[in-house]
Amino acid sequence: MSEDITNQNTPLVIDIRDELSFEYGHVDGAVNIPADKLKSCTDLPKDRKLLICCKSGLISVRVVDELRERGFDAENFEGGYYGWLRERMVSESIPEDAERSIQKKFRKDIWNRFTKAVNEYELIKPGDSIAVCISGGKDSMLLAKLMQMLNRHSKFPFEVKFLVMDPGYSPENREIIEKNAKRLEIPITIFESDIFDSVYNVEKNPCYLCARMRRGHLYAKAREMGCNKIALGHHYDDVIETILMGMLYGGQIQTMMPKLHSTNFEGMQLIRPLYLIREDDIKRWRDHNGLYFIQCACKFTDTCSACTDDRTVSKRLEIKRLIAKLKEVNPQVEFNIFRSVENVSLNQLIAYKDDSGRHSFLERFPD
Repeated sequence: MSEDITNQNTPLVIDIRDELSFEYGHVDGAVNIPADKLKSCTDLPKDRKLLICCKSGLISVRVVDELRERGFDAENFEGGYYGWLRERMVSESIPEDAERSIQKKFRKDIWNRFTKAVNEYELIKPGDSIAVCISGGKDSMLLAKLMQMLNRHSKFPFEVKFLVMDPGYSPENREIIEKNAKRLEIPITIFESDIFDSVYNVEKNPCYLCARMRRGHLYAKAREMGCNKIALGHHYDDVIETILMGMLYGGQIQTMMPKLHSTNFEGMQLIRPLYLIREDDIKRWRDHNGLYFIQCACKFTDTCSACTDDRTVSKRLEIKRLIAKLKEVNPQVEFNIFRSVENVSLNQLIAYKDDSGRHSFLERFPD
């Protein structure tokens, strides 16, 4: 914690969610001290009121009680970050401002990289019908706006539909998604499923299972709507982090592909048009337009400090920190990680796998 915030007379808002959730969005002026680190934090001010904030104001109640036992003047931030966010939601539309910022201020970093990915990876073909899958977060909302703009100005015809699946959101979280879509004038289609109820009692990797099931439901609904592709909002940082996570935790070299054929839905493809856009630029666009998004609308994680499996959160945080540390020495490290899967030399690999199976270098090694 920095020294300047301990000397103010105003209450100190402490966000106890994980670092990834905090970076995604937080109460103005809040500082991030994850719940597991708060217990060992030694420089909390005892002469200042502490407002403890979590996702929905539920788990922070317990933390407040613990702090009071330690002699701190602590109170619960009622409603948590999502409650604060709902209060800040406004109804006026801002599509012109959002689009103008993409065309002008963020043209180089967002629009040009978006169109480069679409063209370089041949993500969109004439006659395509694409379901843009919207989770309610900053990435999928930007993707929806970009696809809407591209569809309007494209040199060839293709169709775009904006699809939101409600797998059991709380009414309050669903309202945030609907209001953001309305502000950006994105005509969403919402369909419901019971996925959250299906995975509620799953003890091992429920978030992973939920994600897999959501993907299948999105494919099915998109095909029902006459679409041949679904578009997801994964960006450049997701790609390079996935590369390193595969190497360090999975013992394999692979990447998040810009497009894929579905293995379970014949004729369907998945595309990732944000493939070349940096996450920091998405955040800058969000903040420039005064937009606030949610990271996870799951009603069951209202009682959790994070919105995903703790192991996944810690691994991705570790990878983010590793990349940031390497970047201090080599500013090109992110670019090099990305390019590493474009410059693979099969002749210099001990083994590799393809659709026909595993191949050893010994197959081409002379006797």
